[in-house]
Amino acid sequence: MTETDGWLKRYEESHADVTHPVVFWAAVPMVVVGTVGILWTLPIPDAFLEISPLLNWGTAFLMASAVYYFIISLSLAIGMLPFIVGIAGVQVWLAQSALSPVRVSLGILLAGIIGLWMGHRNQNGLRPLFRDLHLMMIGPAWILSVLYRRIGIPL
Repeated sequence: MTETDGWLKRYEESHADVTHPVVFWAAVPMVVVGTVGILWTLPIPDAFLEISPLLNWGTAFLMASAVYYFIISLSLAIGMLPFIVGIAGVQVWLAQSALSPVRVSLGILLAGIIGLWMGHRNQNGLRPLFRDLHLMMIGPAWILSVLYRRIGIPL
């Protein structure tokens, strides 16, 4: 078993008895989008701006996530690239809109956390919720891996 299989298997085992799977599956990306949005709005060093106007803590997190995905699985990384680019696109749009990026990101993050909690409601305590937050970037890859298995794409 590869390290990727191990991560995905552990994540799958801890989500075998999710109460509301549809809500849970929507909540996982919402947590990522909300977290990246908050990171996107944090103050950045001047050196970041010298490199690129799009370089901030959110894009740094997304770049690190992309590198991580390429390390664990080439096929998952390729599949996750549209998700990562989509998150960046949403954040660029949000930064240019009249909406408050911090408030929108906090709202999305809180909605995602509530969705995770609803998915784990039949389990006692907050431990499963905190585990999901800890494994935030494994969740979307796990969702993609389930889709890959259904259509026969190897990990």
